[in-house]
Amino acid sequence: MSIYKKERFGIARKIVSNMTSESWEQIPHSSLSYEADVTDLLEECKKLNEWCEDKSKKITVNTLIIKIICEGLKAAPKMNCTLKFRRRLVQGTLKYHDNIDITMPMILHSGEMMTVNMHDMGNKTLTEMTDAINDTVRRANNSDMNEVMYEVSLDNTLNGLKRGKLIQTIARLYGAKMPGKHKVTTLSGSRKRKYYSIPEEDRLTKHDIEPGTTTITNLGSVYKEQKGSCFLLEIIPPQTTAFAINAIQRKPIAFTDEFGEERIEIRSVLPITIAIDHRSLDYGDIVPCLRKFDEIFDNPSVIQNWK
Repeated sequence: MSIYKKERFGIARKIVSNMTSESWEQIPHSSLSYEADVTDLLEECKKLNEWCEDKSKKITVNTLIIKIICEGLKAAPKMNCTLKFRRRLVQGTLKYHDNIDITMPMILHSGEMMTVNMHDMGNKTLTEMTDAINDTVRRANNSDMNEVMYEVSLDNTLNGLKRGKLIQTIARLYGAKMPGKHKVTTLSGSRKRKYYSIPEEDRLTKHDIEPGTTTITNLGSVYKEQKGSCFLLEIIPPQTTAFAINAIQRKPIAFTDEFGEERIEIRSVLPITIAIDHRSLDYGDIVPCLRKFDEIFDNPSVIQNWK
């Protein structure tokens, strides 16, 4: 077998690979797909942007679905918990959170993928959510990803040391800074001073990268031609849920028209994948979330009150 290229992990890939490995080693995942008929919702979304001339201020379908997921989490607050579980002693504690902080992958202008924490999205209007996302993109594009990721990695490593994980801490520090091909390169000298002279409100910090209370991934924005839906979706500990927004697809759907008659029509369908940590959640726990989804997608004019 011939090898034509070798690509070693950078700091971002190291963090992702470590977190996802920890996820699948520790968490018993269970998942389902919710198929939303968004035909009428898309028309309501157009109304939200009727008088908006600034493209950057327009409310996107992505932002709207994030808001709907937040409403679902409010209806099922157990899904917005984080879990502390000690396997050896079989001791588990769920922590309920007032805010819905969303871990969200974001593609930057450089083509790099960055996972950010959108804080307190559950209490924001659609306009406030749009502004928050735009501001995060702006700050991310001013940021050096290696620097931000290294801050996060170092913080995670030191927290591991506080929890008594001495061997793991030493191994991570050695793996990151050992001389050789796998060494993580960060800024130094005048370049470092220049970078850290940028005010924190104009760049990302570890506060923007720390884990949220749930994760929402928008696969549909990456590949709009997607057919079907995501099935395997990792949950990042200590979170207990994760969502994937798939691409909108045209499908034949049975529905009830305005005259109360059932008929089949080609409609716009958006699959939403939901993964849960089965240590803390059963399927019955997510039913209130699904019912809230039903309520919103069946009566999409409600979104006009969220602007």
